[in-house]
Amino acid sequence: MKKIFTLSATFLLAVALLSSCVKEKVVITNNENYWLSQEQGEVVYSDPSCNYWVVATYNGYNVVYSNSGSQPYEGDLLYGNFSSRGSRNMYNYSGGFVFAGIVIDYWLTYGETLDILDYYCPIYGKTGQTRVFKESTKIQKK
Repeated sequence: MKKIFTLSATFLLAVALLSSCVKEKVVITNNENYWLSQEQGEVVYSDPSCNYWVVATYNGYNVVYSNSGSQPYEGDLLYGNFSSRGSRNMYNYSGGFVFAGIVIDYWLTYGETLDILDYYCPIYGKTGQTRVFKESTKIQKK
């Protein structure tokens, strides 16, 4: 009888404690003011056959990796932290959505960026064809 009473009391206490823990409802809103305060960049190279693309910022070119489902188009305006390596969220202002990407390298020259793209995406167009970046219309280099 003691065992049943002790186990029942322990079970009821555990149920009461565990049922009182409720995860709060998390509502994620697209706070555009936050994103517009971040670093600005324009996509100057994007190829559907390669998941690596190039963002032009005030400090130079950045090579970014993302899966093909969230890859931006050339000319898209992006906001985020492009001045360090690593995985982070970015805001596509042209499309109005937030997506995840990995900054591979940052503050590169045109030639360094081409070298990195040739390393990660060696197959490009027809044989002998060279990559050419779109001229940035929104970002003026210092």
